[in-house]
Amino acid sequence: MRVSRYLIFALVLGFSLSLCAQDIASFEKRITMKKLPNGLTILIMERPEAPVFSFFTYVKVGSTQDPEGQSGLAHMFEHMAFKGTDKIGTKNFAAEKVVMAQVDAAYKAWDYERRKESGKDPKKVAALYKTFEDLVAKAQQYVHPNEFGEIVERNGGVGLNAFTDNDETAYHYSLPSNALEVWAYLESERFLHPVFREFYKERDVVVEERRMRTDSSPIGRLIEQLQGTAYIAHPYHRSTIGFMSEISNVNRSDAETMYKKYYVPQNIVITLVGDIKSATAMPILERYFGRLPSGKTPDDVRTVEPVQIGEKVVTLREQGQPWYVEGYHRPNFRDPDDAVYDAISDLMANGRTSRLYRALVRDKKVALFAGGQSGFPGNKYPNLYLFYAVPTQGNTPETLATAIHEEIEKLKTTDISDDELRMIKTRGKADLIRGLGDNEGLAQQLGTAQGLEGDWREVFRNEERLEKVTKADIKRVAAKTFIPSNRTVAEIESVKAPTGAAKGEE
Repeated sequence: MRVSRYLIFALVLGFSLSLCAQDIASFEKRITMKKLPNGLTILIMERPEAPVFSFFTYVKVGSTQDPEGQSGLAHMFEHMAFKGTDKIGTKNFAAEKVVMAQVDAAYKAWDYERRKESGKDPKKVAALYKTFEDLVAKAQQYVHPNEFGEIVERNGGVGLNAFTDNDETAYHYSLPSNALEVWAYLESERFLHPVFREFYKERDVVVEERRMRTDSSPIGRLIEQLQGTAYIAHPYHRSTIGFMSEISNVNRSDAETMYKKYYVPQNIVITLVGDIKSATAMPILERYFGRLPSGKTPDDVRTVEPVQIGEKVVTLREQGQPWYVEGYHRPNFRDPDDAVYDAISDLMANGRTSRLYRALVRDKKVALFAGGQSGFPGNKYPNLYLFYAVPTQGNTPETLATAIHEEIEKLKTTDISDDELRMIKTRGKADLIRGLGDNEGLAQQLGTAQGLEGDWREVFRNEERLEKVTKADIKRVAAKTFIPSNRTVAEIESVKAPTGAAKGEE
């Protein structure tokens, strides 16, 4: 066991040194980047190991950009992503378009009537809703369900998926190299002729997702309370899924308005990695994606979260597993100390050798697990550094808080060891290597770096910055960040069921 551990360490270190020797220069030889006249950015990396390619479309819009009163709307585009176009996913678009307009009008009529504060007629509300439901069913008759995905599958595509977070929305899957032009047509058509069909059906899916992941989940409720308590001004105070009253009331017109504002070519980066030649691929991509009309680049979020001036605590008292989470405000990814926060994350929370695991789980046995992470709920704007743990039986969130603060105090007052610093940097290189190990991961890393940071080379520069982190840096950043006035605590305190409820069950 010991021999293989050191052997693995040596192999990773050797591979890391080799990677650092070529890194950016090597990748520059294989990457072609072009910004089209309409503002859309395309990256192609030639990687001919197998006759396949993966793409990653990064759109600079996440839940942070949700309009006021319409939280969760950015997430809806993920659900609309592969519903098709005016040519795909429909049996008769001319007829479908007419009925969809009727659906929208019926929804607005019902919505107006049900919101009346006085003079509301329940029978009229019910009748208007029945009309809306009937039109939704009529529109459904023209839908060819999942046709977009069927076309992708027929052409050998796999991994059709999308995700939304606070800072971005992304779309990705993989295809054989000979299907490049099919992909270019499909992906460009999605942006050129989007049709938000089955909008209200998918909205109901999101409502159920909200119920399952937040309303019915103790940790989901806790994290939502943490965000809302830690942030009083910035949009990071709301989760990606959105608030129930807002999700359940957005309409297709709302979605179209937001889409037109943010889904413009200047806001999109497309990265392709695999067995494709940029000399032949780029003209194809220019032909298809150059069709997208240029729009106005959206303004960035103006709100800046005020400096927190006192500790905040939110406690949920529930009949279930106790939890403890605390968050500290930190700068965004552009801060010179960003790599220091990464180093602290590795030291404190990376696996069974981390300080939190060893102290709280292995030695003191006060926690079932303990961890931490930087960059919550996003990285683009000033965010939170989290510590969290679940207590073992007989222990409380307060016990965990004491144990976590003891480890934080050590971080602020005592230099970490040479071995710890070395392992932080070695694992950073290893993580980079793993992320570059396949087409999908490489496309995502390059595309995210280009979209978020403005340069795909930041994938490597971030690791280089980690290499320069010192023991003194870790102490300095910990001392300025992990202070009580900068802390927001969210905890679940376990309580017994009411006596009456218990008797009733008996």
